[in-house]
Amino acid sequence: MINTDSLLLKYNQPVPRYTSYPTVPFWNDQPNPGRWKKNFSDMFRIKNETEGISLYIHLPFCESLCIYCGCNKKITANHKVEEEYVRAIQKEWSMYTEMMESQPPVIREIHLGGGTPTFFSPANLERMLSSILKDAIVHPDHSFSIEGHPSNTSPAHLETLYRLGFRRISYGVQDLNPEVQQAIHRIQSFEDLRRATDAARRAGFTAVNFDIVYGLPAQTAARLLHTITQILSLRPDRIAFYSYAHTPWINCSQRLIDESQLPTASGKLDLYLLGKELFTSNGYANIGMDHFALPGDELFKAAGTGRLHRNFMGYTTQNSGLLIGLGVSAISDIGSAFAQNDKSITGYYRSVNEGHLAIAKNYFLSQEDLVFRQHILDIACKGYTRFDERWSGVLQRYTLPRLRDLEKDGLVHLDNNGVSLTEAGRPFLRHCCKAFDLRLLRDEEARTENPTLCGKATLTGISKPLFSNAI
Repeated sequence: MINTDSLLLKYNQPVPRYTSYPTVPFWNDQPNPGRWKKNFSDMFRIKNETEGISLYIHLPFCESLCIYCGCNKKITANHKVEEEYVRAIQKEWSMYTEMMESQPPVIREIHLGGGTPTFFSPANLERMLSSILKDAIVHPDHSFSIEGHPSNTSPAHLETLYRLGFRRISYGVQDLNPEVQQAIHRIQSFEDLRRATDAARRAGFTAVNFDIVYGLPAQTAARLLHTITQILSLRPDRIAFYSYAHTPWINCSQRLIDESQLPTASGKLDLYLLGKELFTSNGYANIGMDHFALPGDELFKAAGTGRLHRNFMGYTTQNSGLLIGLGVSAISDIGSAFAQNDKSITGYYRSVNEGHLAIAKNYFLSQEDLVFRQHILDIACKGYTRFDERWSGVLQRYTLPRLRDLEKDGLVHLDNNGVSLTEAGRPFLRHCCKAFDLRLLRDEEARTENPTLCGKATLTGISKPLFSNAI
């Protein structure tokens, strides 16, 4: 009989969320824009007509600071900043369209993230999106989504977005208890959430998702139970149940949190198990990492048919193979390479106003990277992967010893052909992915052999947001 509680404590270690491989800390801080443009143009010609492209647009502004948050954000109550930012997005998009050589982009996916995308007025969101869509072809199987704040998402926002093709909205709930909200500086009422949810459904949105965070300061089992009970009464289509990771050495705003109010490791474990039991007993299926979905949700359907994909936007039903990130700190993924924009809004503006891409980091994948990236994607999205004997050397040295340890704990089934997660192993999915993370494993090996080394993945290998596995 597997003791899940002891395993959750054993594997309570920081592990990347694997929205990319290699993870961002291993990327090059000296970008190569010429090589990036060449790779982009080549990949666009291959992917656009057959699969289309995805767009992630980062909208960083928030009116108030949520001190638990690890996202790239800019706090201001001055909405005049919207105008300059929209212009910058339009300029950056035009640079990409120039690389498309007059071939109209087939847009399959758009996600607006933040920050708080609904900080922007409906008119400015429409102006920004219309300028992108006007010369594009919208794929018939498109998926457009936005992250919204329950307290400032208006019917006008929803009606505008619906008209532009958006059908999914994710509301950041985190917790509905007043004491927890005070502790994290995130004030919103259940009535705001109910109003925003009802408004989205009235506008025609077919999917409403909620984000919840467990392990927050002042959060108790009774308070989380009340939050989840309220949330379930609204029957969201999908729930993301994220673990809070307290990393004040990375996220300065977290230094404002009273650490004495944080739960213990065992207390956090109880919160996780409570949430998981409530979701599954109310008809939600556990999908991949951190996600629970109703049977009618597209994520549930994609998982059942093998179409589930994972990228910098998290889990998605779309896999265009080419993701363009627009805006400050946004990340692009063209399959063979990654690029991340400047994290400072000043640097981002300077680059686009000077007429060149705001890329601050690049990574160009080797053949080994491509193979092991696919292993990680297969584990994260399908729960299994198959070995390739051409890579038996590195598998024997780095991967198989870790998989055998997981097998001893009943978390995976391992044979000569590959590895698959067991049902008990589902909460430990990231640890199975890590067994294929050669960059991180080599870094750990080097630091073990030479403790004076300080690999940069030590502190920053788990990024936006930083979450340890399961608890």
